[in-house]
Amino acid sequence: MAATTPARALGVAALAAGAGLAWALVEAHLFTLRRFTVPVLPPGQEPLRVLHLSDLHLTPGQDDKIAWLRSLAELEPHLVIDTGDNWAHVDAMPALAHALDPLLRAPGAFVMGSNDYLAPELRNPARYLLPDARRPLSLQQTRLPARDLARLFTDAGWVDLDNRRGVTVADGRLISMVGVDDPHLDRDRFPEGHHHPDATLRLGVAHAPYQRVLDTMAYDGAQLVLAGHTHGGQLAVPGWGALVTNCDLDTGRAKGVHGWPGPRPDEPGGEDSIWMHVSAGLGTSPFTPVRFACRPEATLLTLVSR
Repeated sequence: MAATTPARALGVAALAAGAGLAWALVEAHLFTLRRFTVPVLPPGQEPLRVLHLSDLHLTPGQDDKIAWLRSLAELEPHLVIDTGDNWAHVDAMPALAHALDPLLRAPGAFVMGSNDYLAPELRNPARYLLPDARRPLSLQQTRLPARDLARLFTDAGWVDLDNRRGVTVADGRLISMVGVDDPHLDRDRFPEGHHHPDATLRLGVAHAPYQRVLDTMAYDGAQLVLAGHTHGGQLAVPGWGALVTNCDLDTGRAKGVHGWPGPRPDEPGGEDSIWMHVSAGLGTSPFTPVRFACRPEATLLTLVSR
C-alpha cells in the first residue's frame, strides 16, 4: 500500500494541475469591469468618469472580447485612456477598429505598448519570473502597423501622448496630460514643458509603470497616473496576489488603485504621494492564453472632489 502512495500523490497533483489549467483557460474570458472612486479633483467638482483600457492583445476572431468592449460605451465615460498593447496580430486592425468604434466617440488619449509595435512571439514562460524579463528584439519578430493604429486614434480626436504633452476637454473640464512611449522598450523620453495651469486634473499616462517614469511624473506634478503592462501578474496566487509585474514595480501594486511612492494620498503617510491606477488588462499573449486568480479587466474610475 505504501508503495502506491507516491503514485497516487502524483496522480492527484496531475489532476489538480489539469483542473487549474482548465480554469485558467476559462478565466481568460471572464471579462470584468472594475470600479474605483478616486478623490483627486478640486473641491466642488462634479464626478468625472474615466474609462481605463489596457493590454487588449486583440486578435481576429475574439468575438466575445470585441462585443464586451463595445458594450463599455454604455457607461458613457467622460474620458477614455488607452495604455497600450492593443493588438497581437498583424491582421487585427479591422477587429480592433470595430471593437473600439463606440468608445472612440468620447474624448480620449493613448500611449503605445511594446505589442503595438511588435507581435508577440513564442518564448519560455519561465522568463517572466526573472527580475527583468526583457530580451533583445529579434530581427524575425513581426512588426505591427503602429502608425495605422495611431492614425485610428488621432482621426477620432484622441490625443497621442507618446513622449508628448497634451490637453483635452472632458465633460467641459480641461484635462492636462503628459505621457511617454513604452518604457519596457526603453522608448520613453519625458517631454519638456509643464502642465496647463488652468487644468482641472493633471494626468500622467504610460504603458509600463517603471519606477523612473512614476517618479518623474510625480515630480512633474501629475495628480493621477494610469498604466498597464503588468497583466496583474496574470497567474496570481489566491490570498497572496501577483508573483511578478514584468517591470520594477513591486508586486503589491501590480493592479488596482494605489499611491506612489508611498501610501495612497487619503491614507496616513500618503501626504506626499500621488494617485496611481495599474490595469490588469483585458488580454494575454496568444501563446499563453491563460489567467489564474486575475480576471481580465477594464476599469471605470470615478474621480471626485478631494
